[in-house]
Amino acid sequence: MKHLKIKSLLVLSMMSTTVWAQQPITVYNELPNPKTATAEWQSVQNNVISWGSTDVRYKKEAPFSGSVVTAITQTAWRGERISQQLVVSAATPIYQLRIELSDLQSSKGSTISTQKALKGFVRYVMTDGLNKDGQGGCGVRPDHSIYDSSLVADPIDHLNNTIAVKPKTTQAAWIGIDVPQNAQPGLYTATATVSDGNTILKRLMLRINVIKRTLPTADNQMFHLDLWQNPFAIARYHGVEPWSDAHLEAMKPYIQLYRQAGGRSITCSIMHRPWNGQTFDPFRTMITWTKKVDGTWSFDFTVFDKCVEFMRSEGIKGNIYCYSMIPWELTFRYFDQASDEFKYLNMEPGNEMYTKVWGTLLKDFAAHLKAKGWFDCTYLSMDERELDMMKKTIALIRTADPDFKISLAGSLKNGISSELSDFCVALRDKYTEEMKRKRKAQGKLTTYYTCCSEAYPNTFTFSPPAEAEFLGWYAAKDKLDGYLRWSIWSWVENPLQDSRFSNWAAGDTYMIYPGARSSIRFERLKAGIQAYEKVRLLREEFKNSPAKLKKINQILSAFDEHRIPKESAAKIVNKARTEINKL
Repeated sequence: MKHLKIKSLLVLSMMSTTVWAQQPITVYNELPNPKTATAEWQSVQNNVISWGSTDVRYKKEAPFSGSVVTAITQTAWRGERISQQLVVSAATPIYQLRIELSDLQSSKGSTISTQKALKGFVRYVMTDGLNKDGQGGCGVRPDHSIYDSSLVADPIDHLNNTIAVKPKTTQAAWIGIDVPQNAQPGLYTATATVSDGNTILKRLMLRINVIKRTLPTADNQMFHLDLWQNPFAIARYHGVEPWSDAHLEAMKPYIQLYRQAGGRSITCSIMHRPWNGQTFDPFRTMITWTKKVDGTWSFDFTVFDKCVEFMRSEGIKGNIYCYSMIPWELTFRYFDQASDEFKYLNMEPGNEMYTKVWGTLLKDFAAHLKAKGWFDCTYLSMDERELDMMKKTIALIRTADPDFKISLAGSLKNGISSELSDFCVALRDKYTEEMKRKRKAQGKLTTYYTCCSEAYPNTFTFSPPAEAEFLGWYAAKDKLDGYLRWSIWSWVENPLQDSRFSNWAAGDTYMIYPGARSSIRFERLKAGIQAYEKVRLLREEFKNSPAKLKKINQILSAFDEHRIPKESAAKIVNKARTEINKL
């Protein structure tokens, strides 16, 4: 990809009257000058309107290519979300592009309402690419000019019903339909009407073949989805005081997006800046540490309680992950009563001060959690920490309260798996079959994660969309409990304009956008979770049928990350989806 110099950008302002998106929000769209349109565009004499593919991030500056598709059929389980892209390439101006979707009707008289379907125009953000060696996206990136940069389709703007499309540009729209769990099986048909204001430009047909099998609701999925939340990013972006009523109100729609994907885990920071400010908005502590005048220590759990109680009131009632006893910088902030100011302690696992302070905190924390009824679902959590430090920290935890649960997201470390109630390793690491069986028998969570290290598959803003869906299929193939990604909304400075960051590849720090806008990659991640649930249910259904189980394993064998990019994730995913739906 050649370096692209962006000469002009059109900033479109968007306003929402809802309390959680009152501030003007801007997004970038690159609109080529019709006078300098490419020969490719010059051959486009009429507006092209067609069903597209959810595997493609359609370019604003390029016309739709391939055959025009006016009718498309998808297969769905009851309870499944079906997604589809619609693409408009404008030869002439479209002043008020509008897309309306009728309800789905079956020949037997059944109806599936599309009133609450996700319908949004696909927007654009700046992105970059992998490191020059193509091996991943890790590392500091203070100078974006040395990386290939371009505009890429990703945010799904459900807040605007119409959009202007200039000539010689392309505009995609995303449609996501939730098939009810109680839908009658059969072939359903809906019409997508594409208009410019009151003038109908085209009608497209969407058919969904609903089969008898049923997926669970998001709240009842077995897939363990852990996307780390950063409430301080929401406070900064919306200009509200952290943990004020306005902050909690602003958080609600984002939490619901997470919940609708199956997220039930709560991320809590129990010391200041556990990741040394690796995000644009650092994580602040939810527990106030105080060294009193007499030299003893006290801990205030007020903010921690407020966070957990709020998240649980919004339906996020799963595990509480508390970061971190071993931060990336072994520096701990506390309030010193004697000097009436904040100070810092440098200490590490195993030394006297660390043992004293953390020993006191853990005992107080255990008592507090038990009083609140949260002890059994709370995990003392570390990520990517050295084995020696982990062993010393675990020993201290067991001294404070032997029943504390411990989680680690990091490399595969032989010898401490038995201590970890939740173990999450990088995609490149592979559990032994014996370890997975043993952990399952003990009722322990065994998951995996991707971060900036994985070139493929991943969820960067430049990653092919199908790679996000690949992640759920991979968990099914390896018989893991789920997936972790280190951030769902740790936004960069201007997340609706530029997904690039001073560290790591673009999009690594967030998956959903301000205004509770979903994204192409987030929708595809949810599709992968649905695939995982299908596989889980089919394995149970066919547990006494070796031939069927063998077929499932054959389908899943394609989900080997080393096949990408020589073979596209889209090809692997689409083939597997077709075959699974036939079982």
